[in-house]
Amino acid sequence: MDAKYIILIYIAVGLFLCLIAGKIVKQFKLPNVTGYIIIGLLAGILLGTNQLQHFFGKDVAQDMVTKFDIIKDLATGFIAFSIGTEFEFKYIKKLGKSPIVIAIMESACAVVLVAGGIFLVTRNIQLALVMGAIAAATDPAATILVAKQYKAKGPISKTLIPVVAIDDATALIMYGICVAIAKTFTGHFSIMTIIEPFKEIFGSLVFGIILGLIFTGLIRLYTGRGNRLAITIAMVSLCVAVSNLEFLSFSPLLACMAMSVTVVNVSKNWGPVFEQMDRMTPPIFMIFFLVTGAGMDVSVIPKIGIIGLVYIIVRVVGKMIGANLGARMSHAHEKVRKYLGIGLIPQAGVAIGLAMMCSSVVPEYSNQIMAVVVCGTIIYELVGPILTKIMFQKTGEIKKES
Repeated sequence: MDAKYIILIYIAVGLFLCLIAGKIVKQFKLPNVTGYIIIGLLAGILLGTNQLQHFFGKDVAQDMVTKFDIIKDLATGFIAFSIGTEFEFKYIKKLGKSPIVIAIMESACAVVLVAGGIFLVTRNIQLALVMGAIAAATDPAATILVAKQYKAKGPISKTLIPVVAIDDATALIMYGICVAIAKTFTGHFSIMTIIEPFKEIFGSLVFGIILGLIFTGLIRLYTGRGNRLAITIAMVSLCVAVSNLEFLSFSPLLACMAMSVTVVNVSKNWGPVFEQMDRMTPPIFMIFFLVTGAGMDVSVIPKIGIIGLVYIIVRVVGKMIGANLGARMSHAHEKVRKYLGIGLIPQAGVAIGLAMMCSSVVPEYSNQIMAVVVCGTIIYELVGPILTKIMFQKTGEIKKES
């Protein structure tokens, strides 16, 4: 069969599987995101068996993940764009400094505690610093989708969304600092190691702001719903594509967020545009989480060893303690102090990307680092959305299901 028709079959089957998974997890009062990841995980295990590989003549699961790479990139762009819509300056002014302080503290605590724990176990300062750097990253996708699904409203959800958005920048900064320190022990230290993350952050923000101004002009010129939806898809696609160009190496997450932040604060016409986008994106997010699940390799779980256990457990402790300290320092709401850290558990794409970049610092540990991060992703992505929902229920920001 022609490759283009195989992609259509993958899309059709993937969406039907997600719809079925959504119905099933609803019976167990679990978030839809968890259902999409589990069904993807099961599909990946089933389609990756030797018998089916022999029957189809290829690893269907891997083929599906490869062909859907573009959808994963597009979904990441829309998620980041959606996060940016929460950064209306009037709204942020009311929140004050809390999101920034909390984001810095939860990232820093995760880095320090994970690095300290792994150093105690391995006595290898380079490995400890690298693993600590990766621990700072948080995946906003699962958290945001749970908040949207249950229409969470209250101090936790209002603070959590800006925190996970700022976290991407703080994670890159922490990574740059930790890797620079680690390289001093190998003799390969360069000032560019520290400058690079700041360059990436600044470049991404400037590029996003420029696109945001263009976006604003276009939705002022075109007023039809169809035209504005076309503009939204085009601008997010352009932002993701250009950010990923090798000679630029911008962060698509930061660039897309900067673009939508610019639009919500400059344009008066953004409300209907984003409302339309919210109706259009669910199928993209379904495929995104299905493919995330299908791409997870559960065989790495037994291989992580004591380093993996320390990383997975201590990172959660660091996020919880850091969020609590940051909330106390910024005099945030009591519920924020007590519960916000739970919403920072998920970790996925950014962490895997950082793990791949670490091979130049500690090449002898590159396989083990990747195994630990992938295993952590599986656990965090499965457990994180469930805990996030429980957190919203405990704080009364979503109604308990009967």
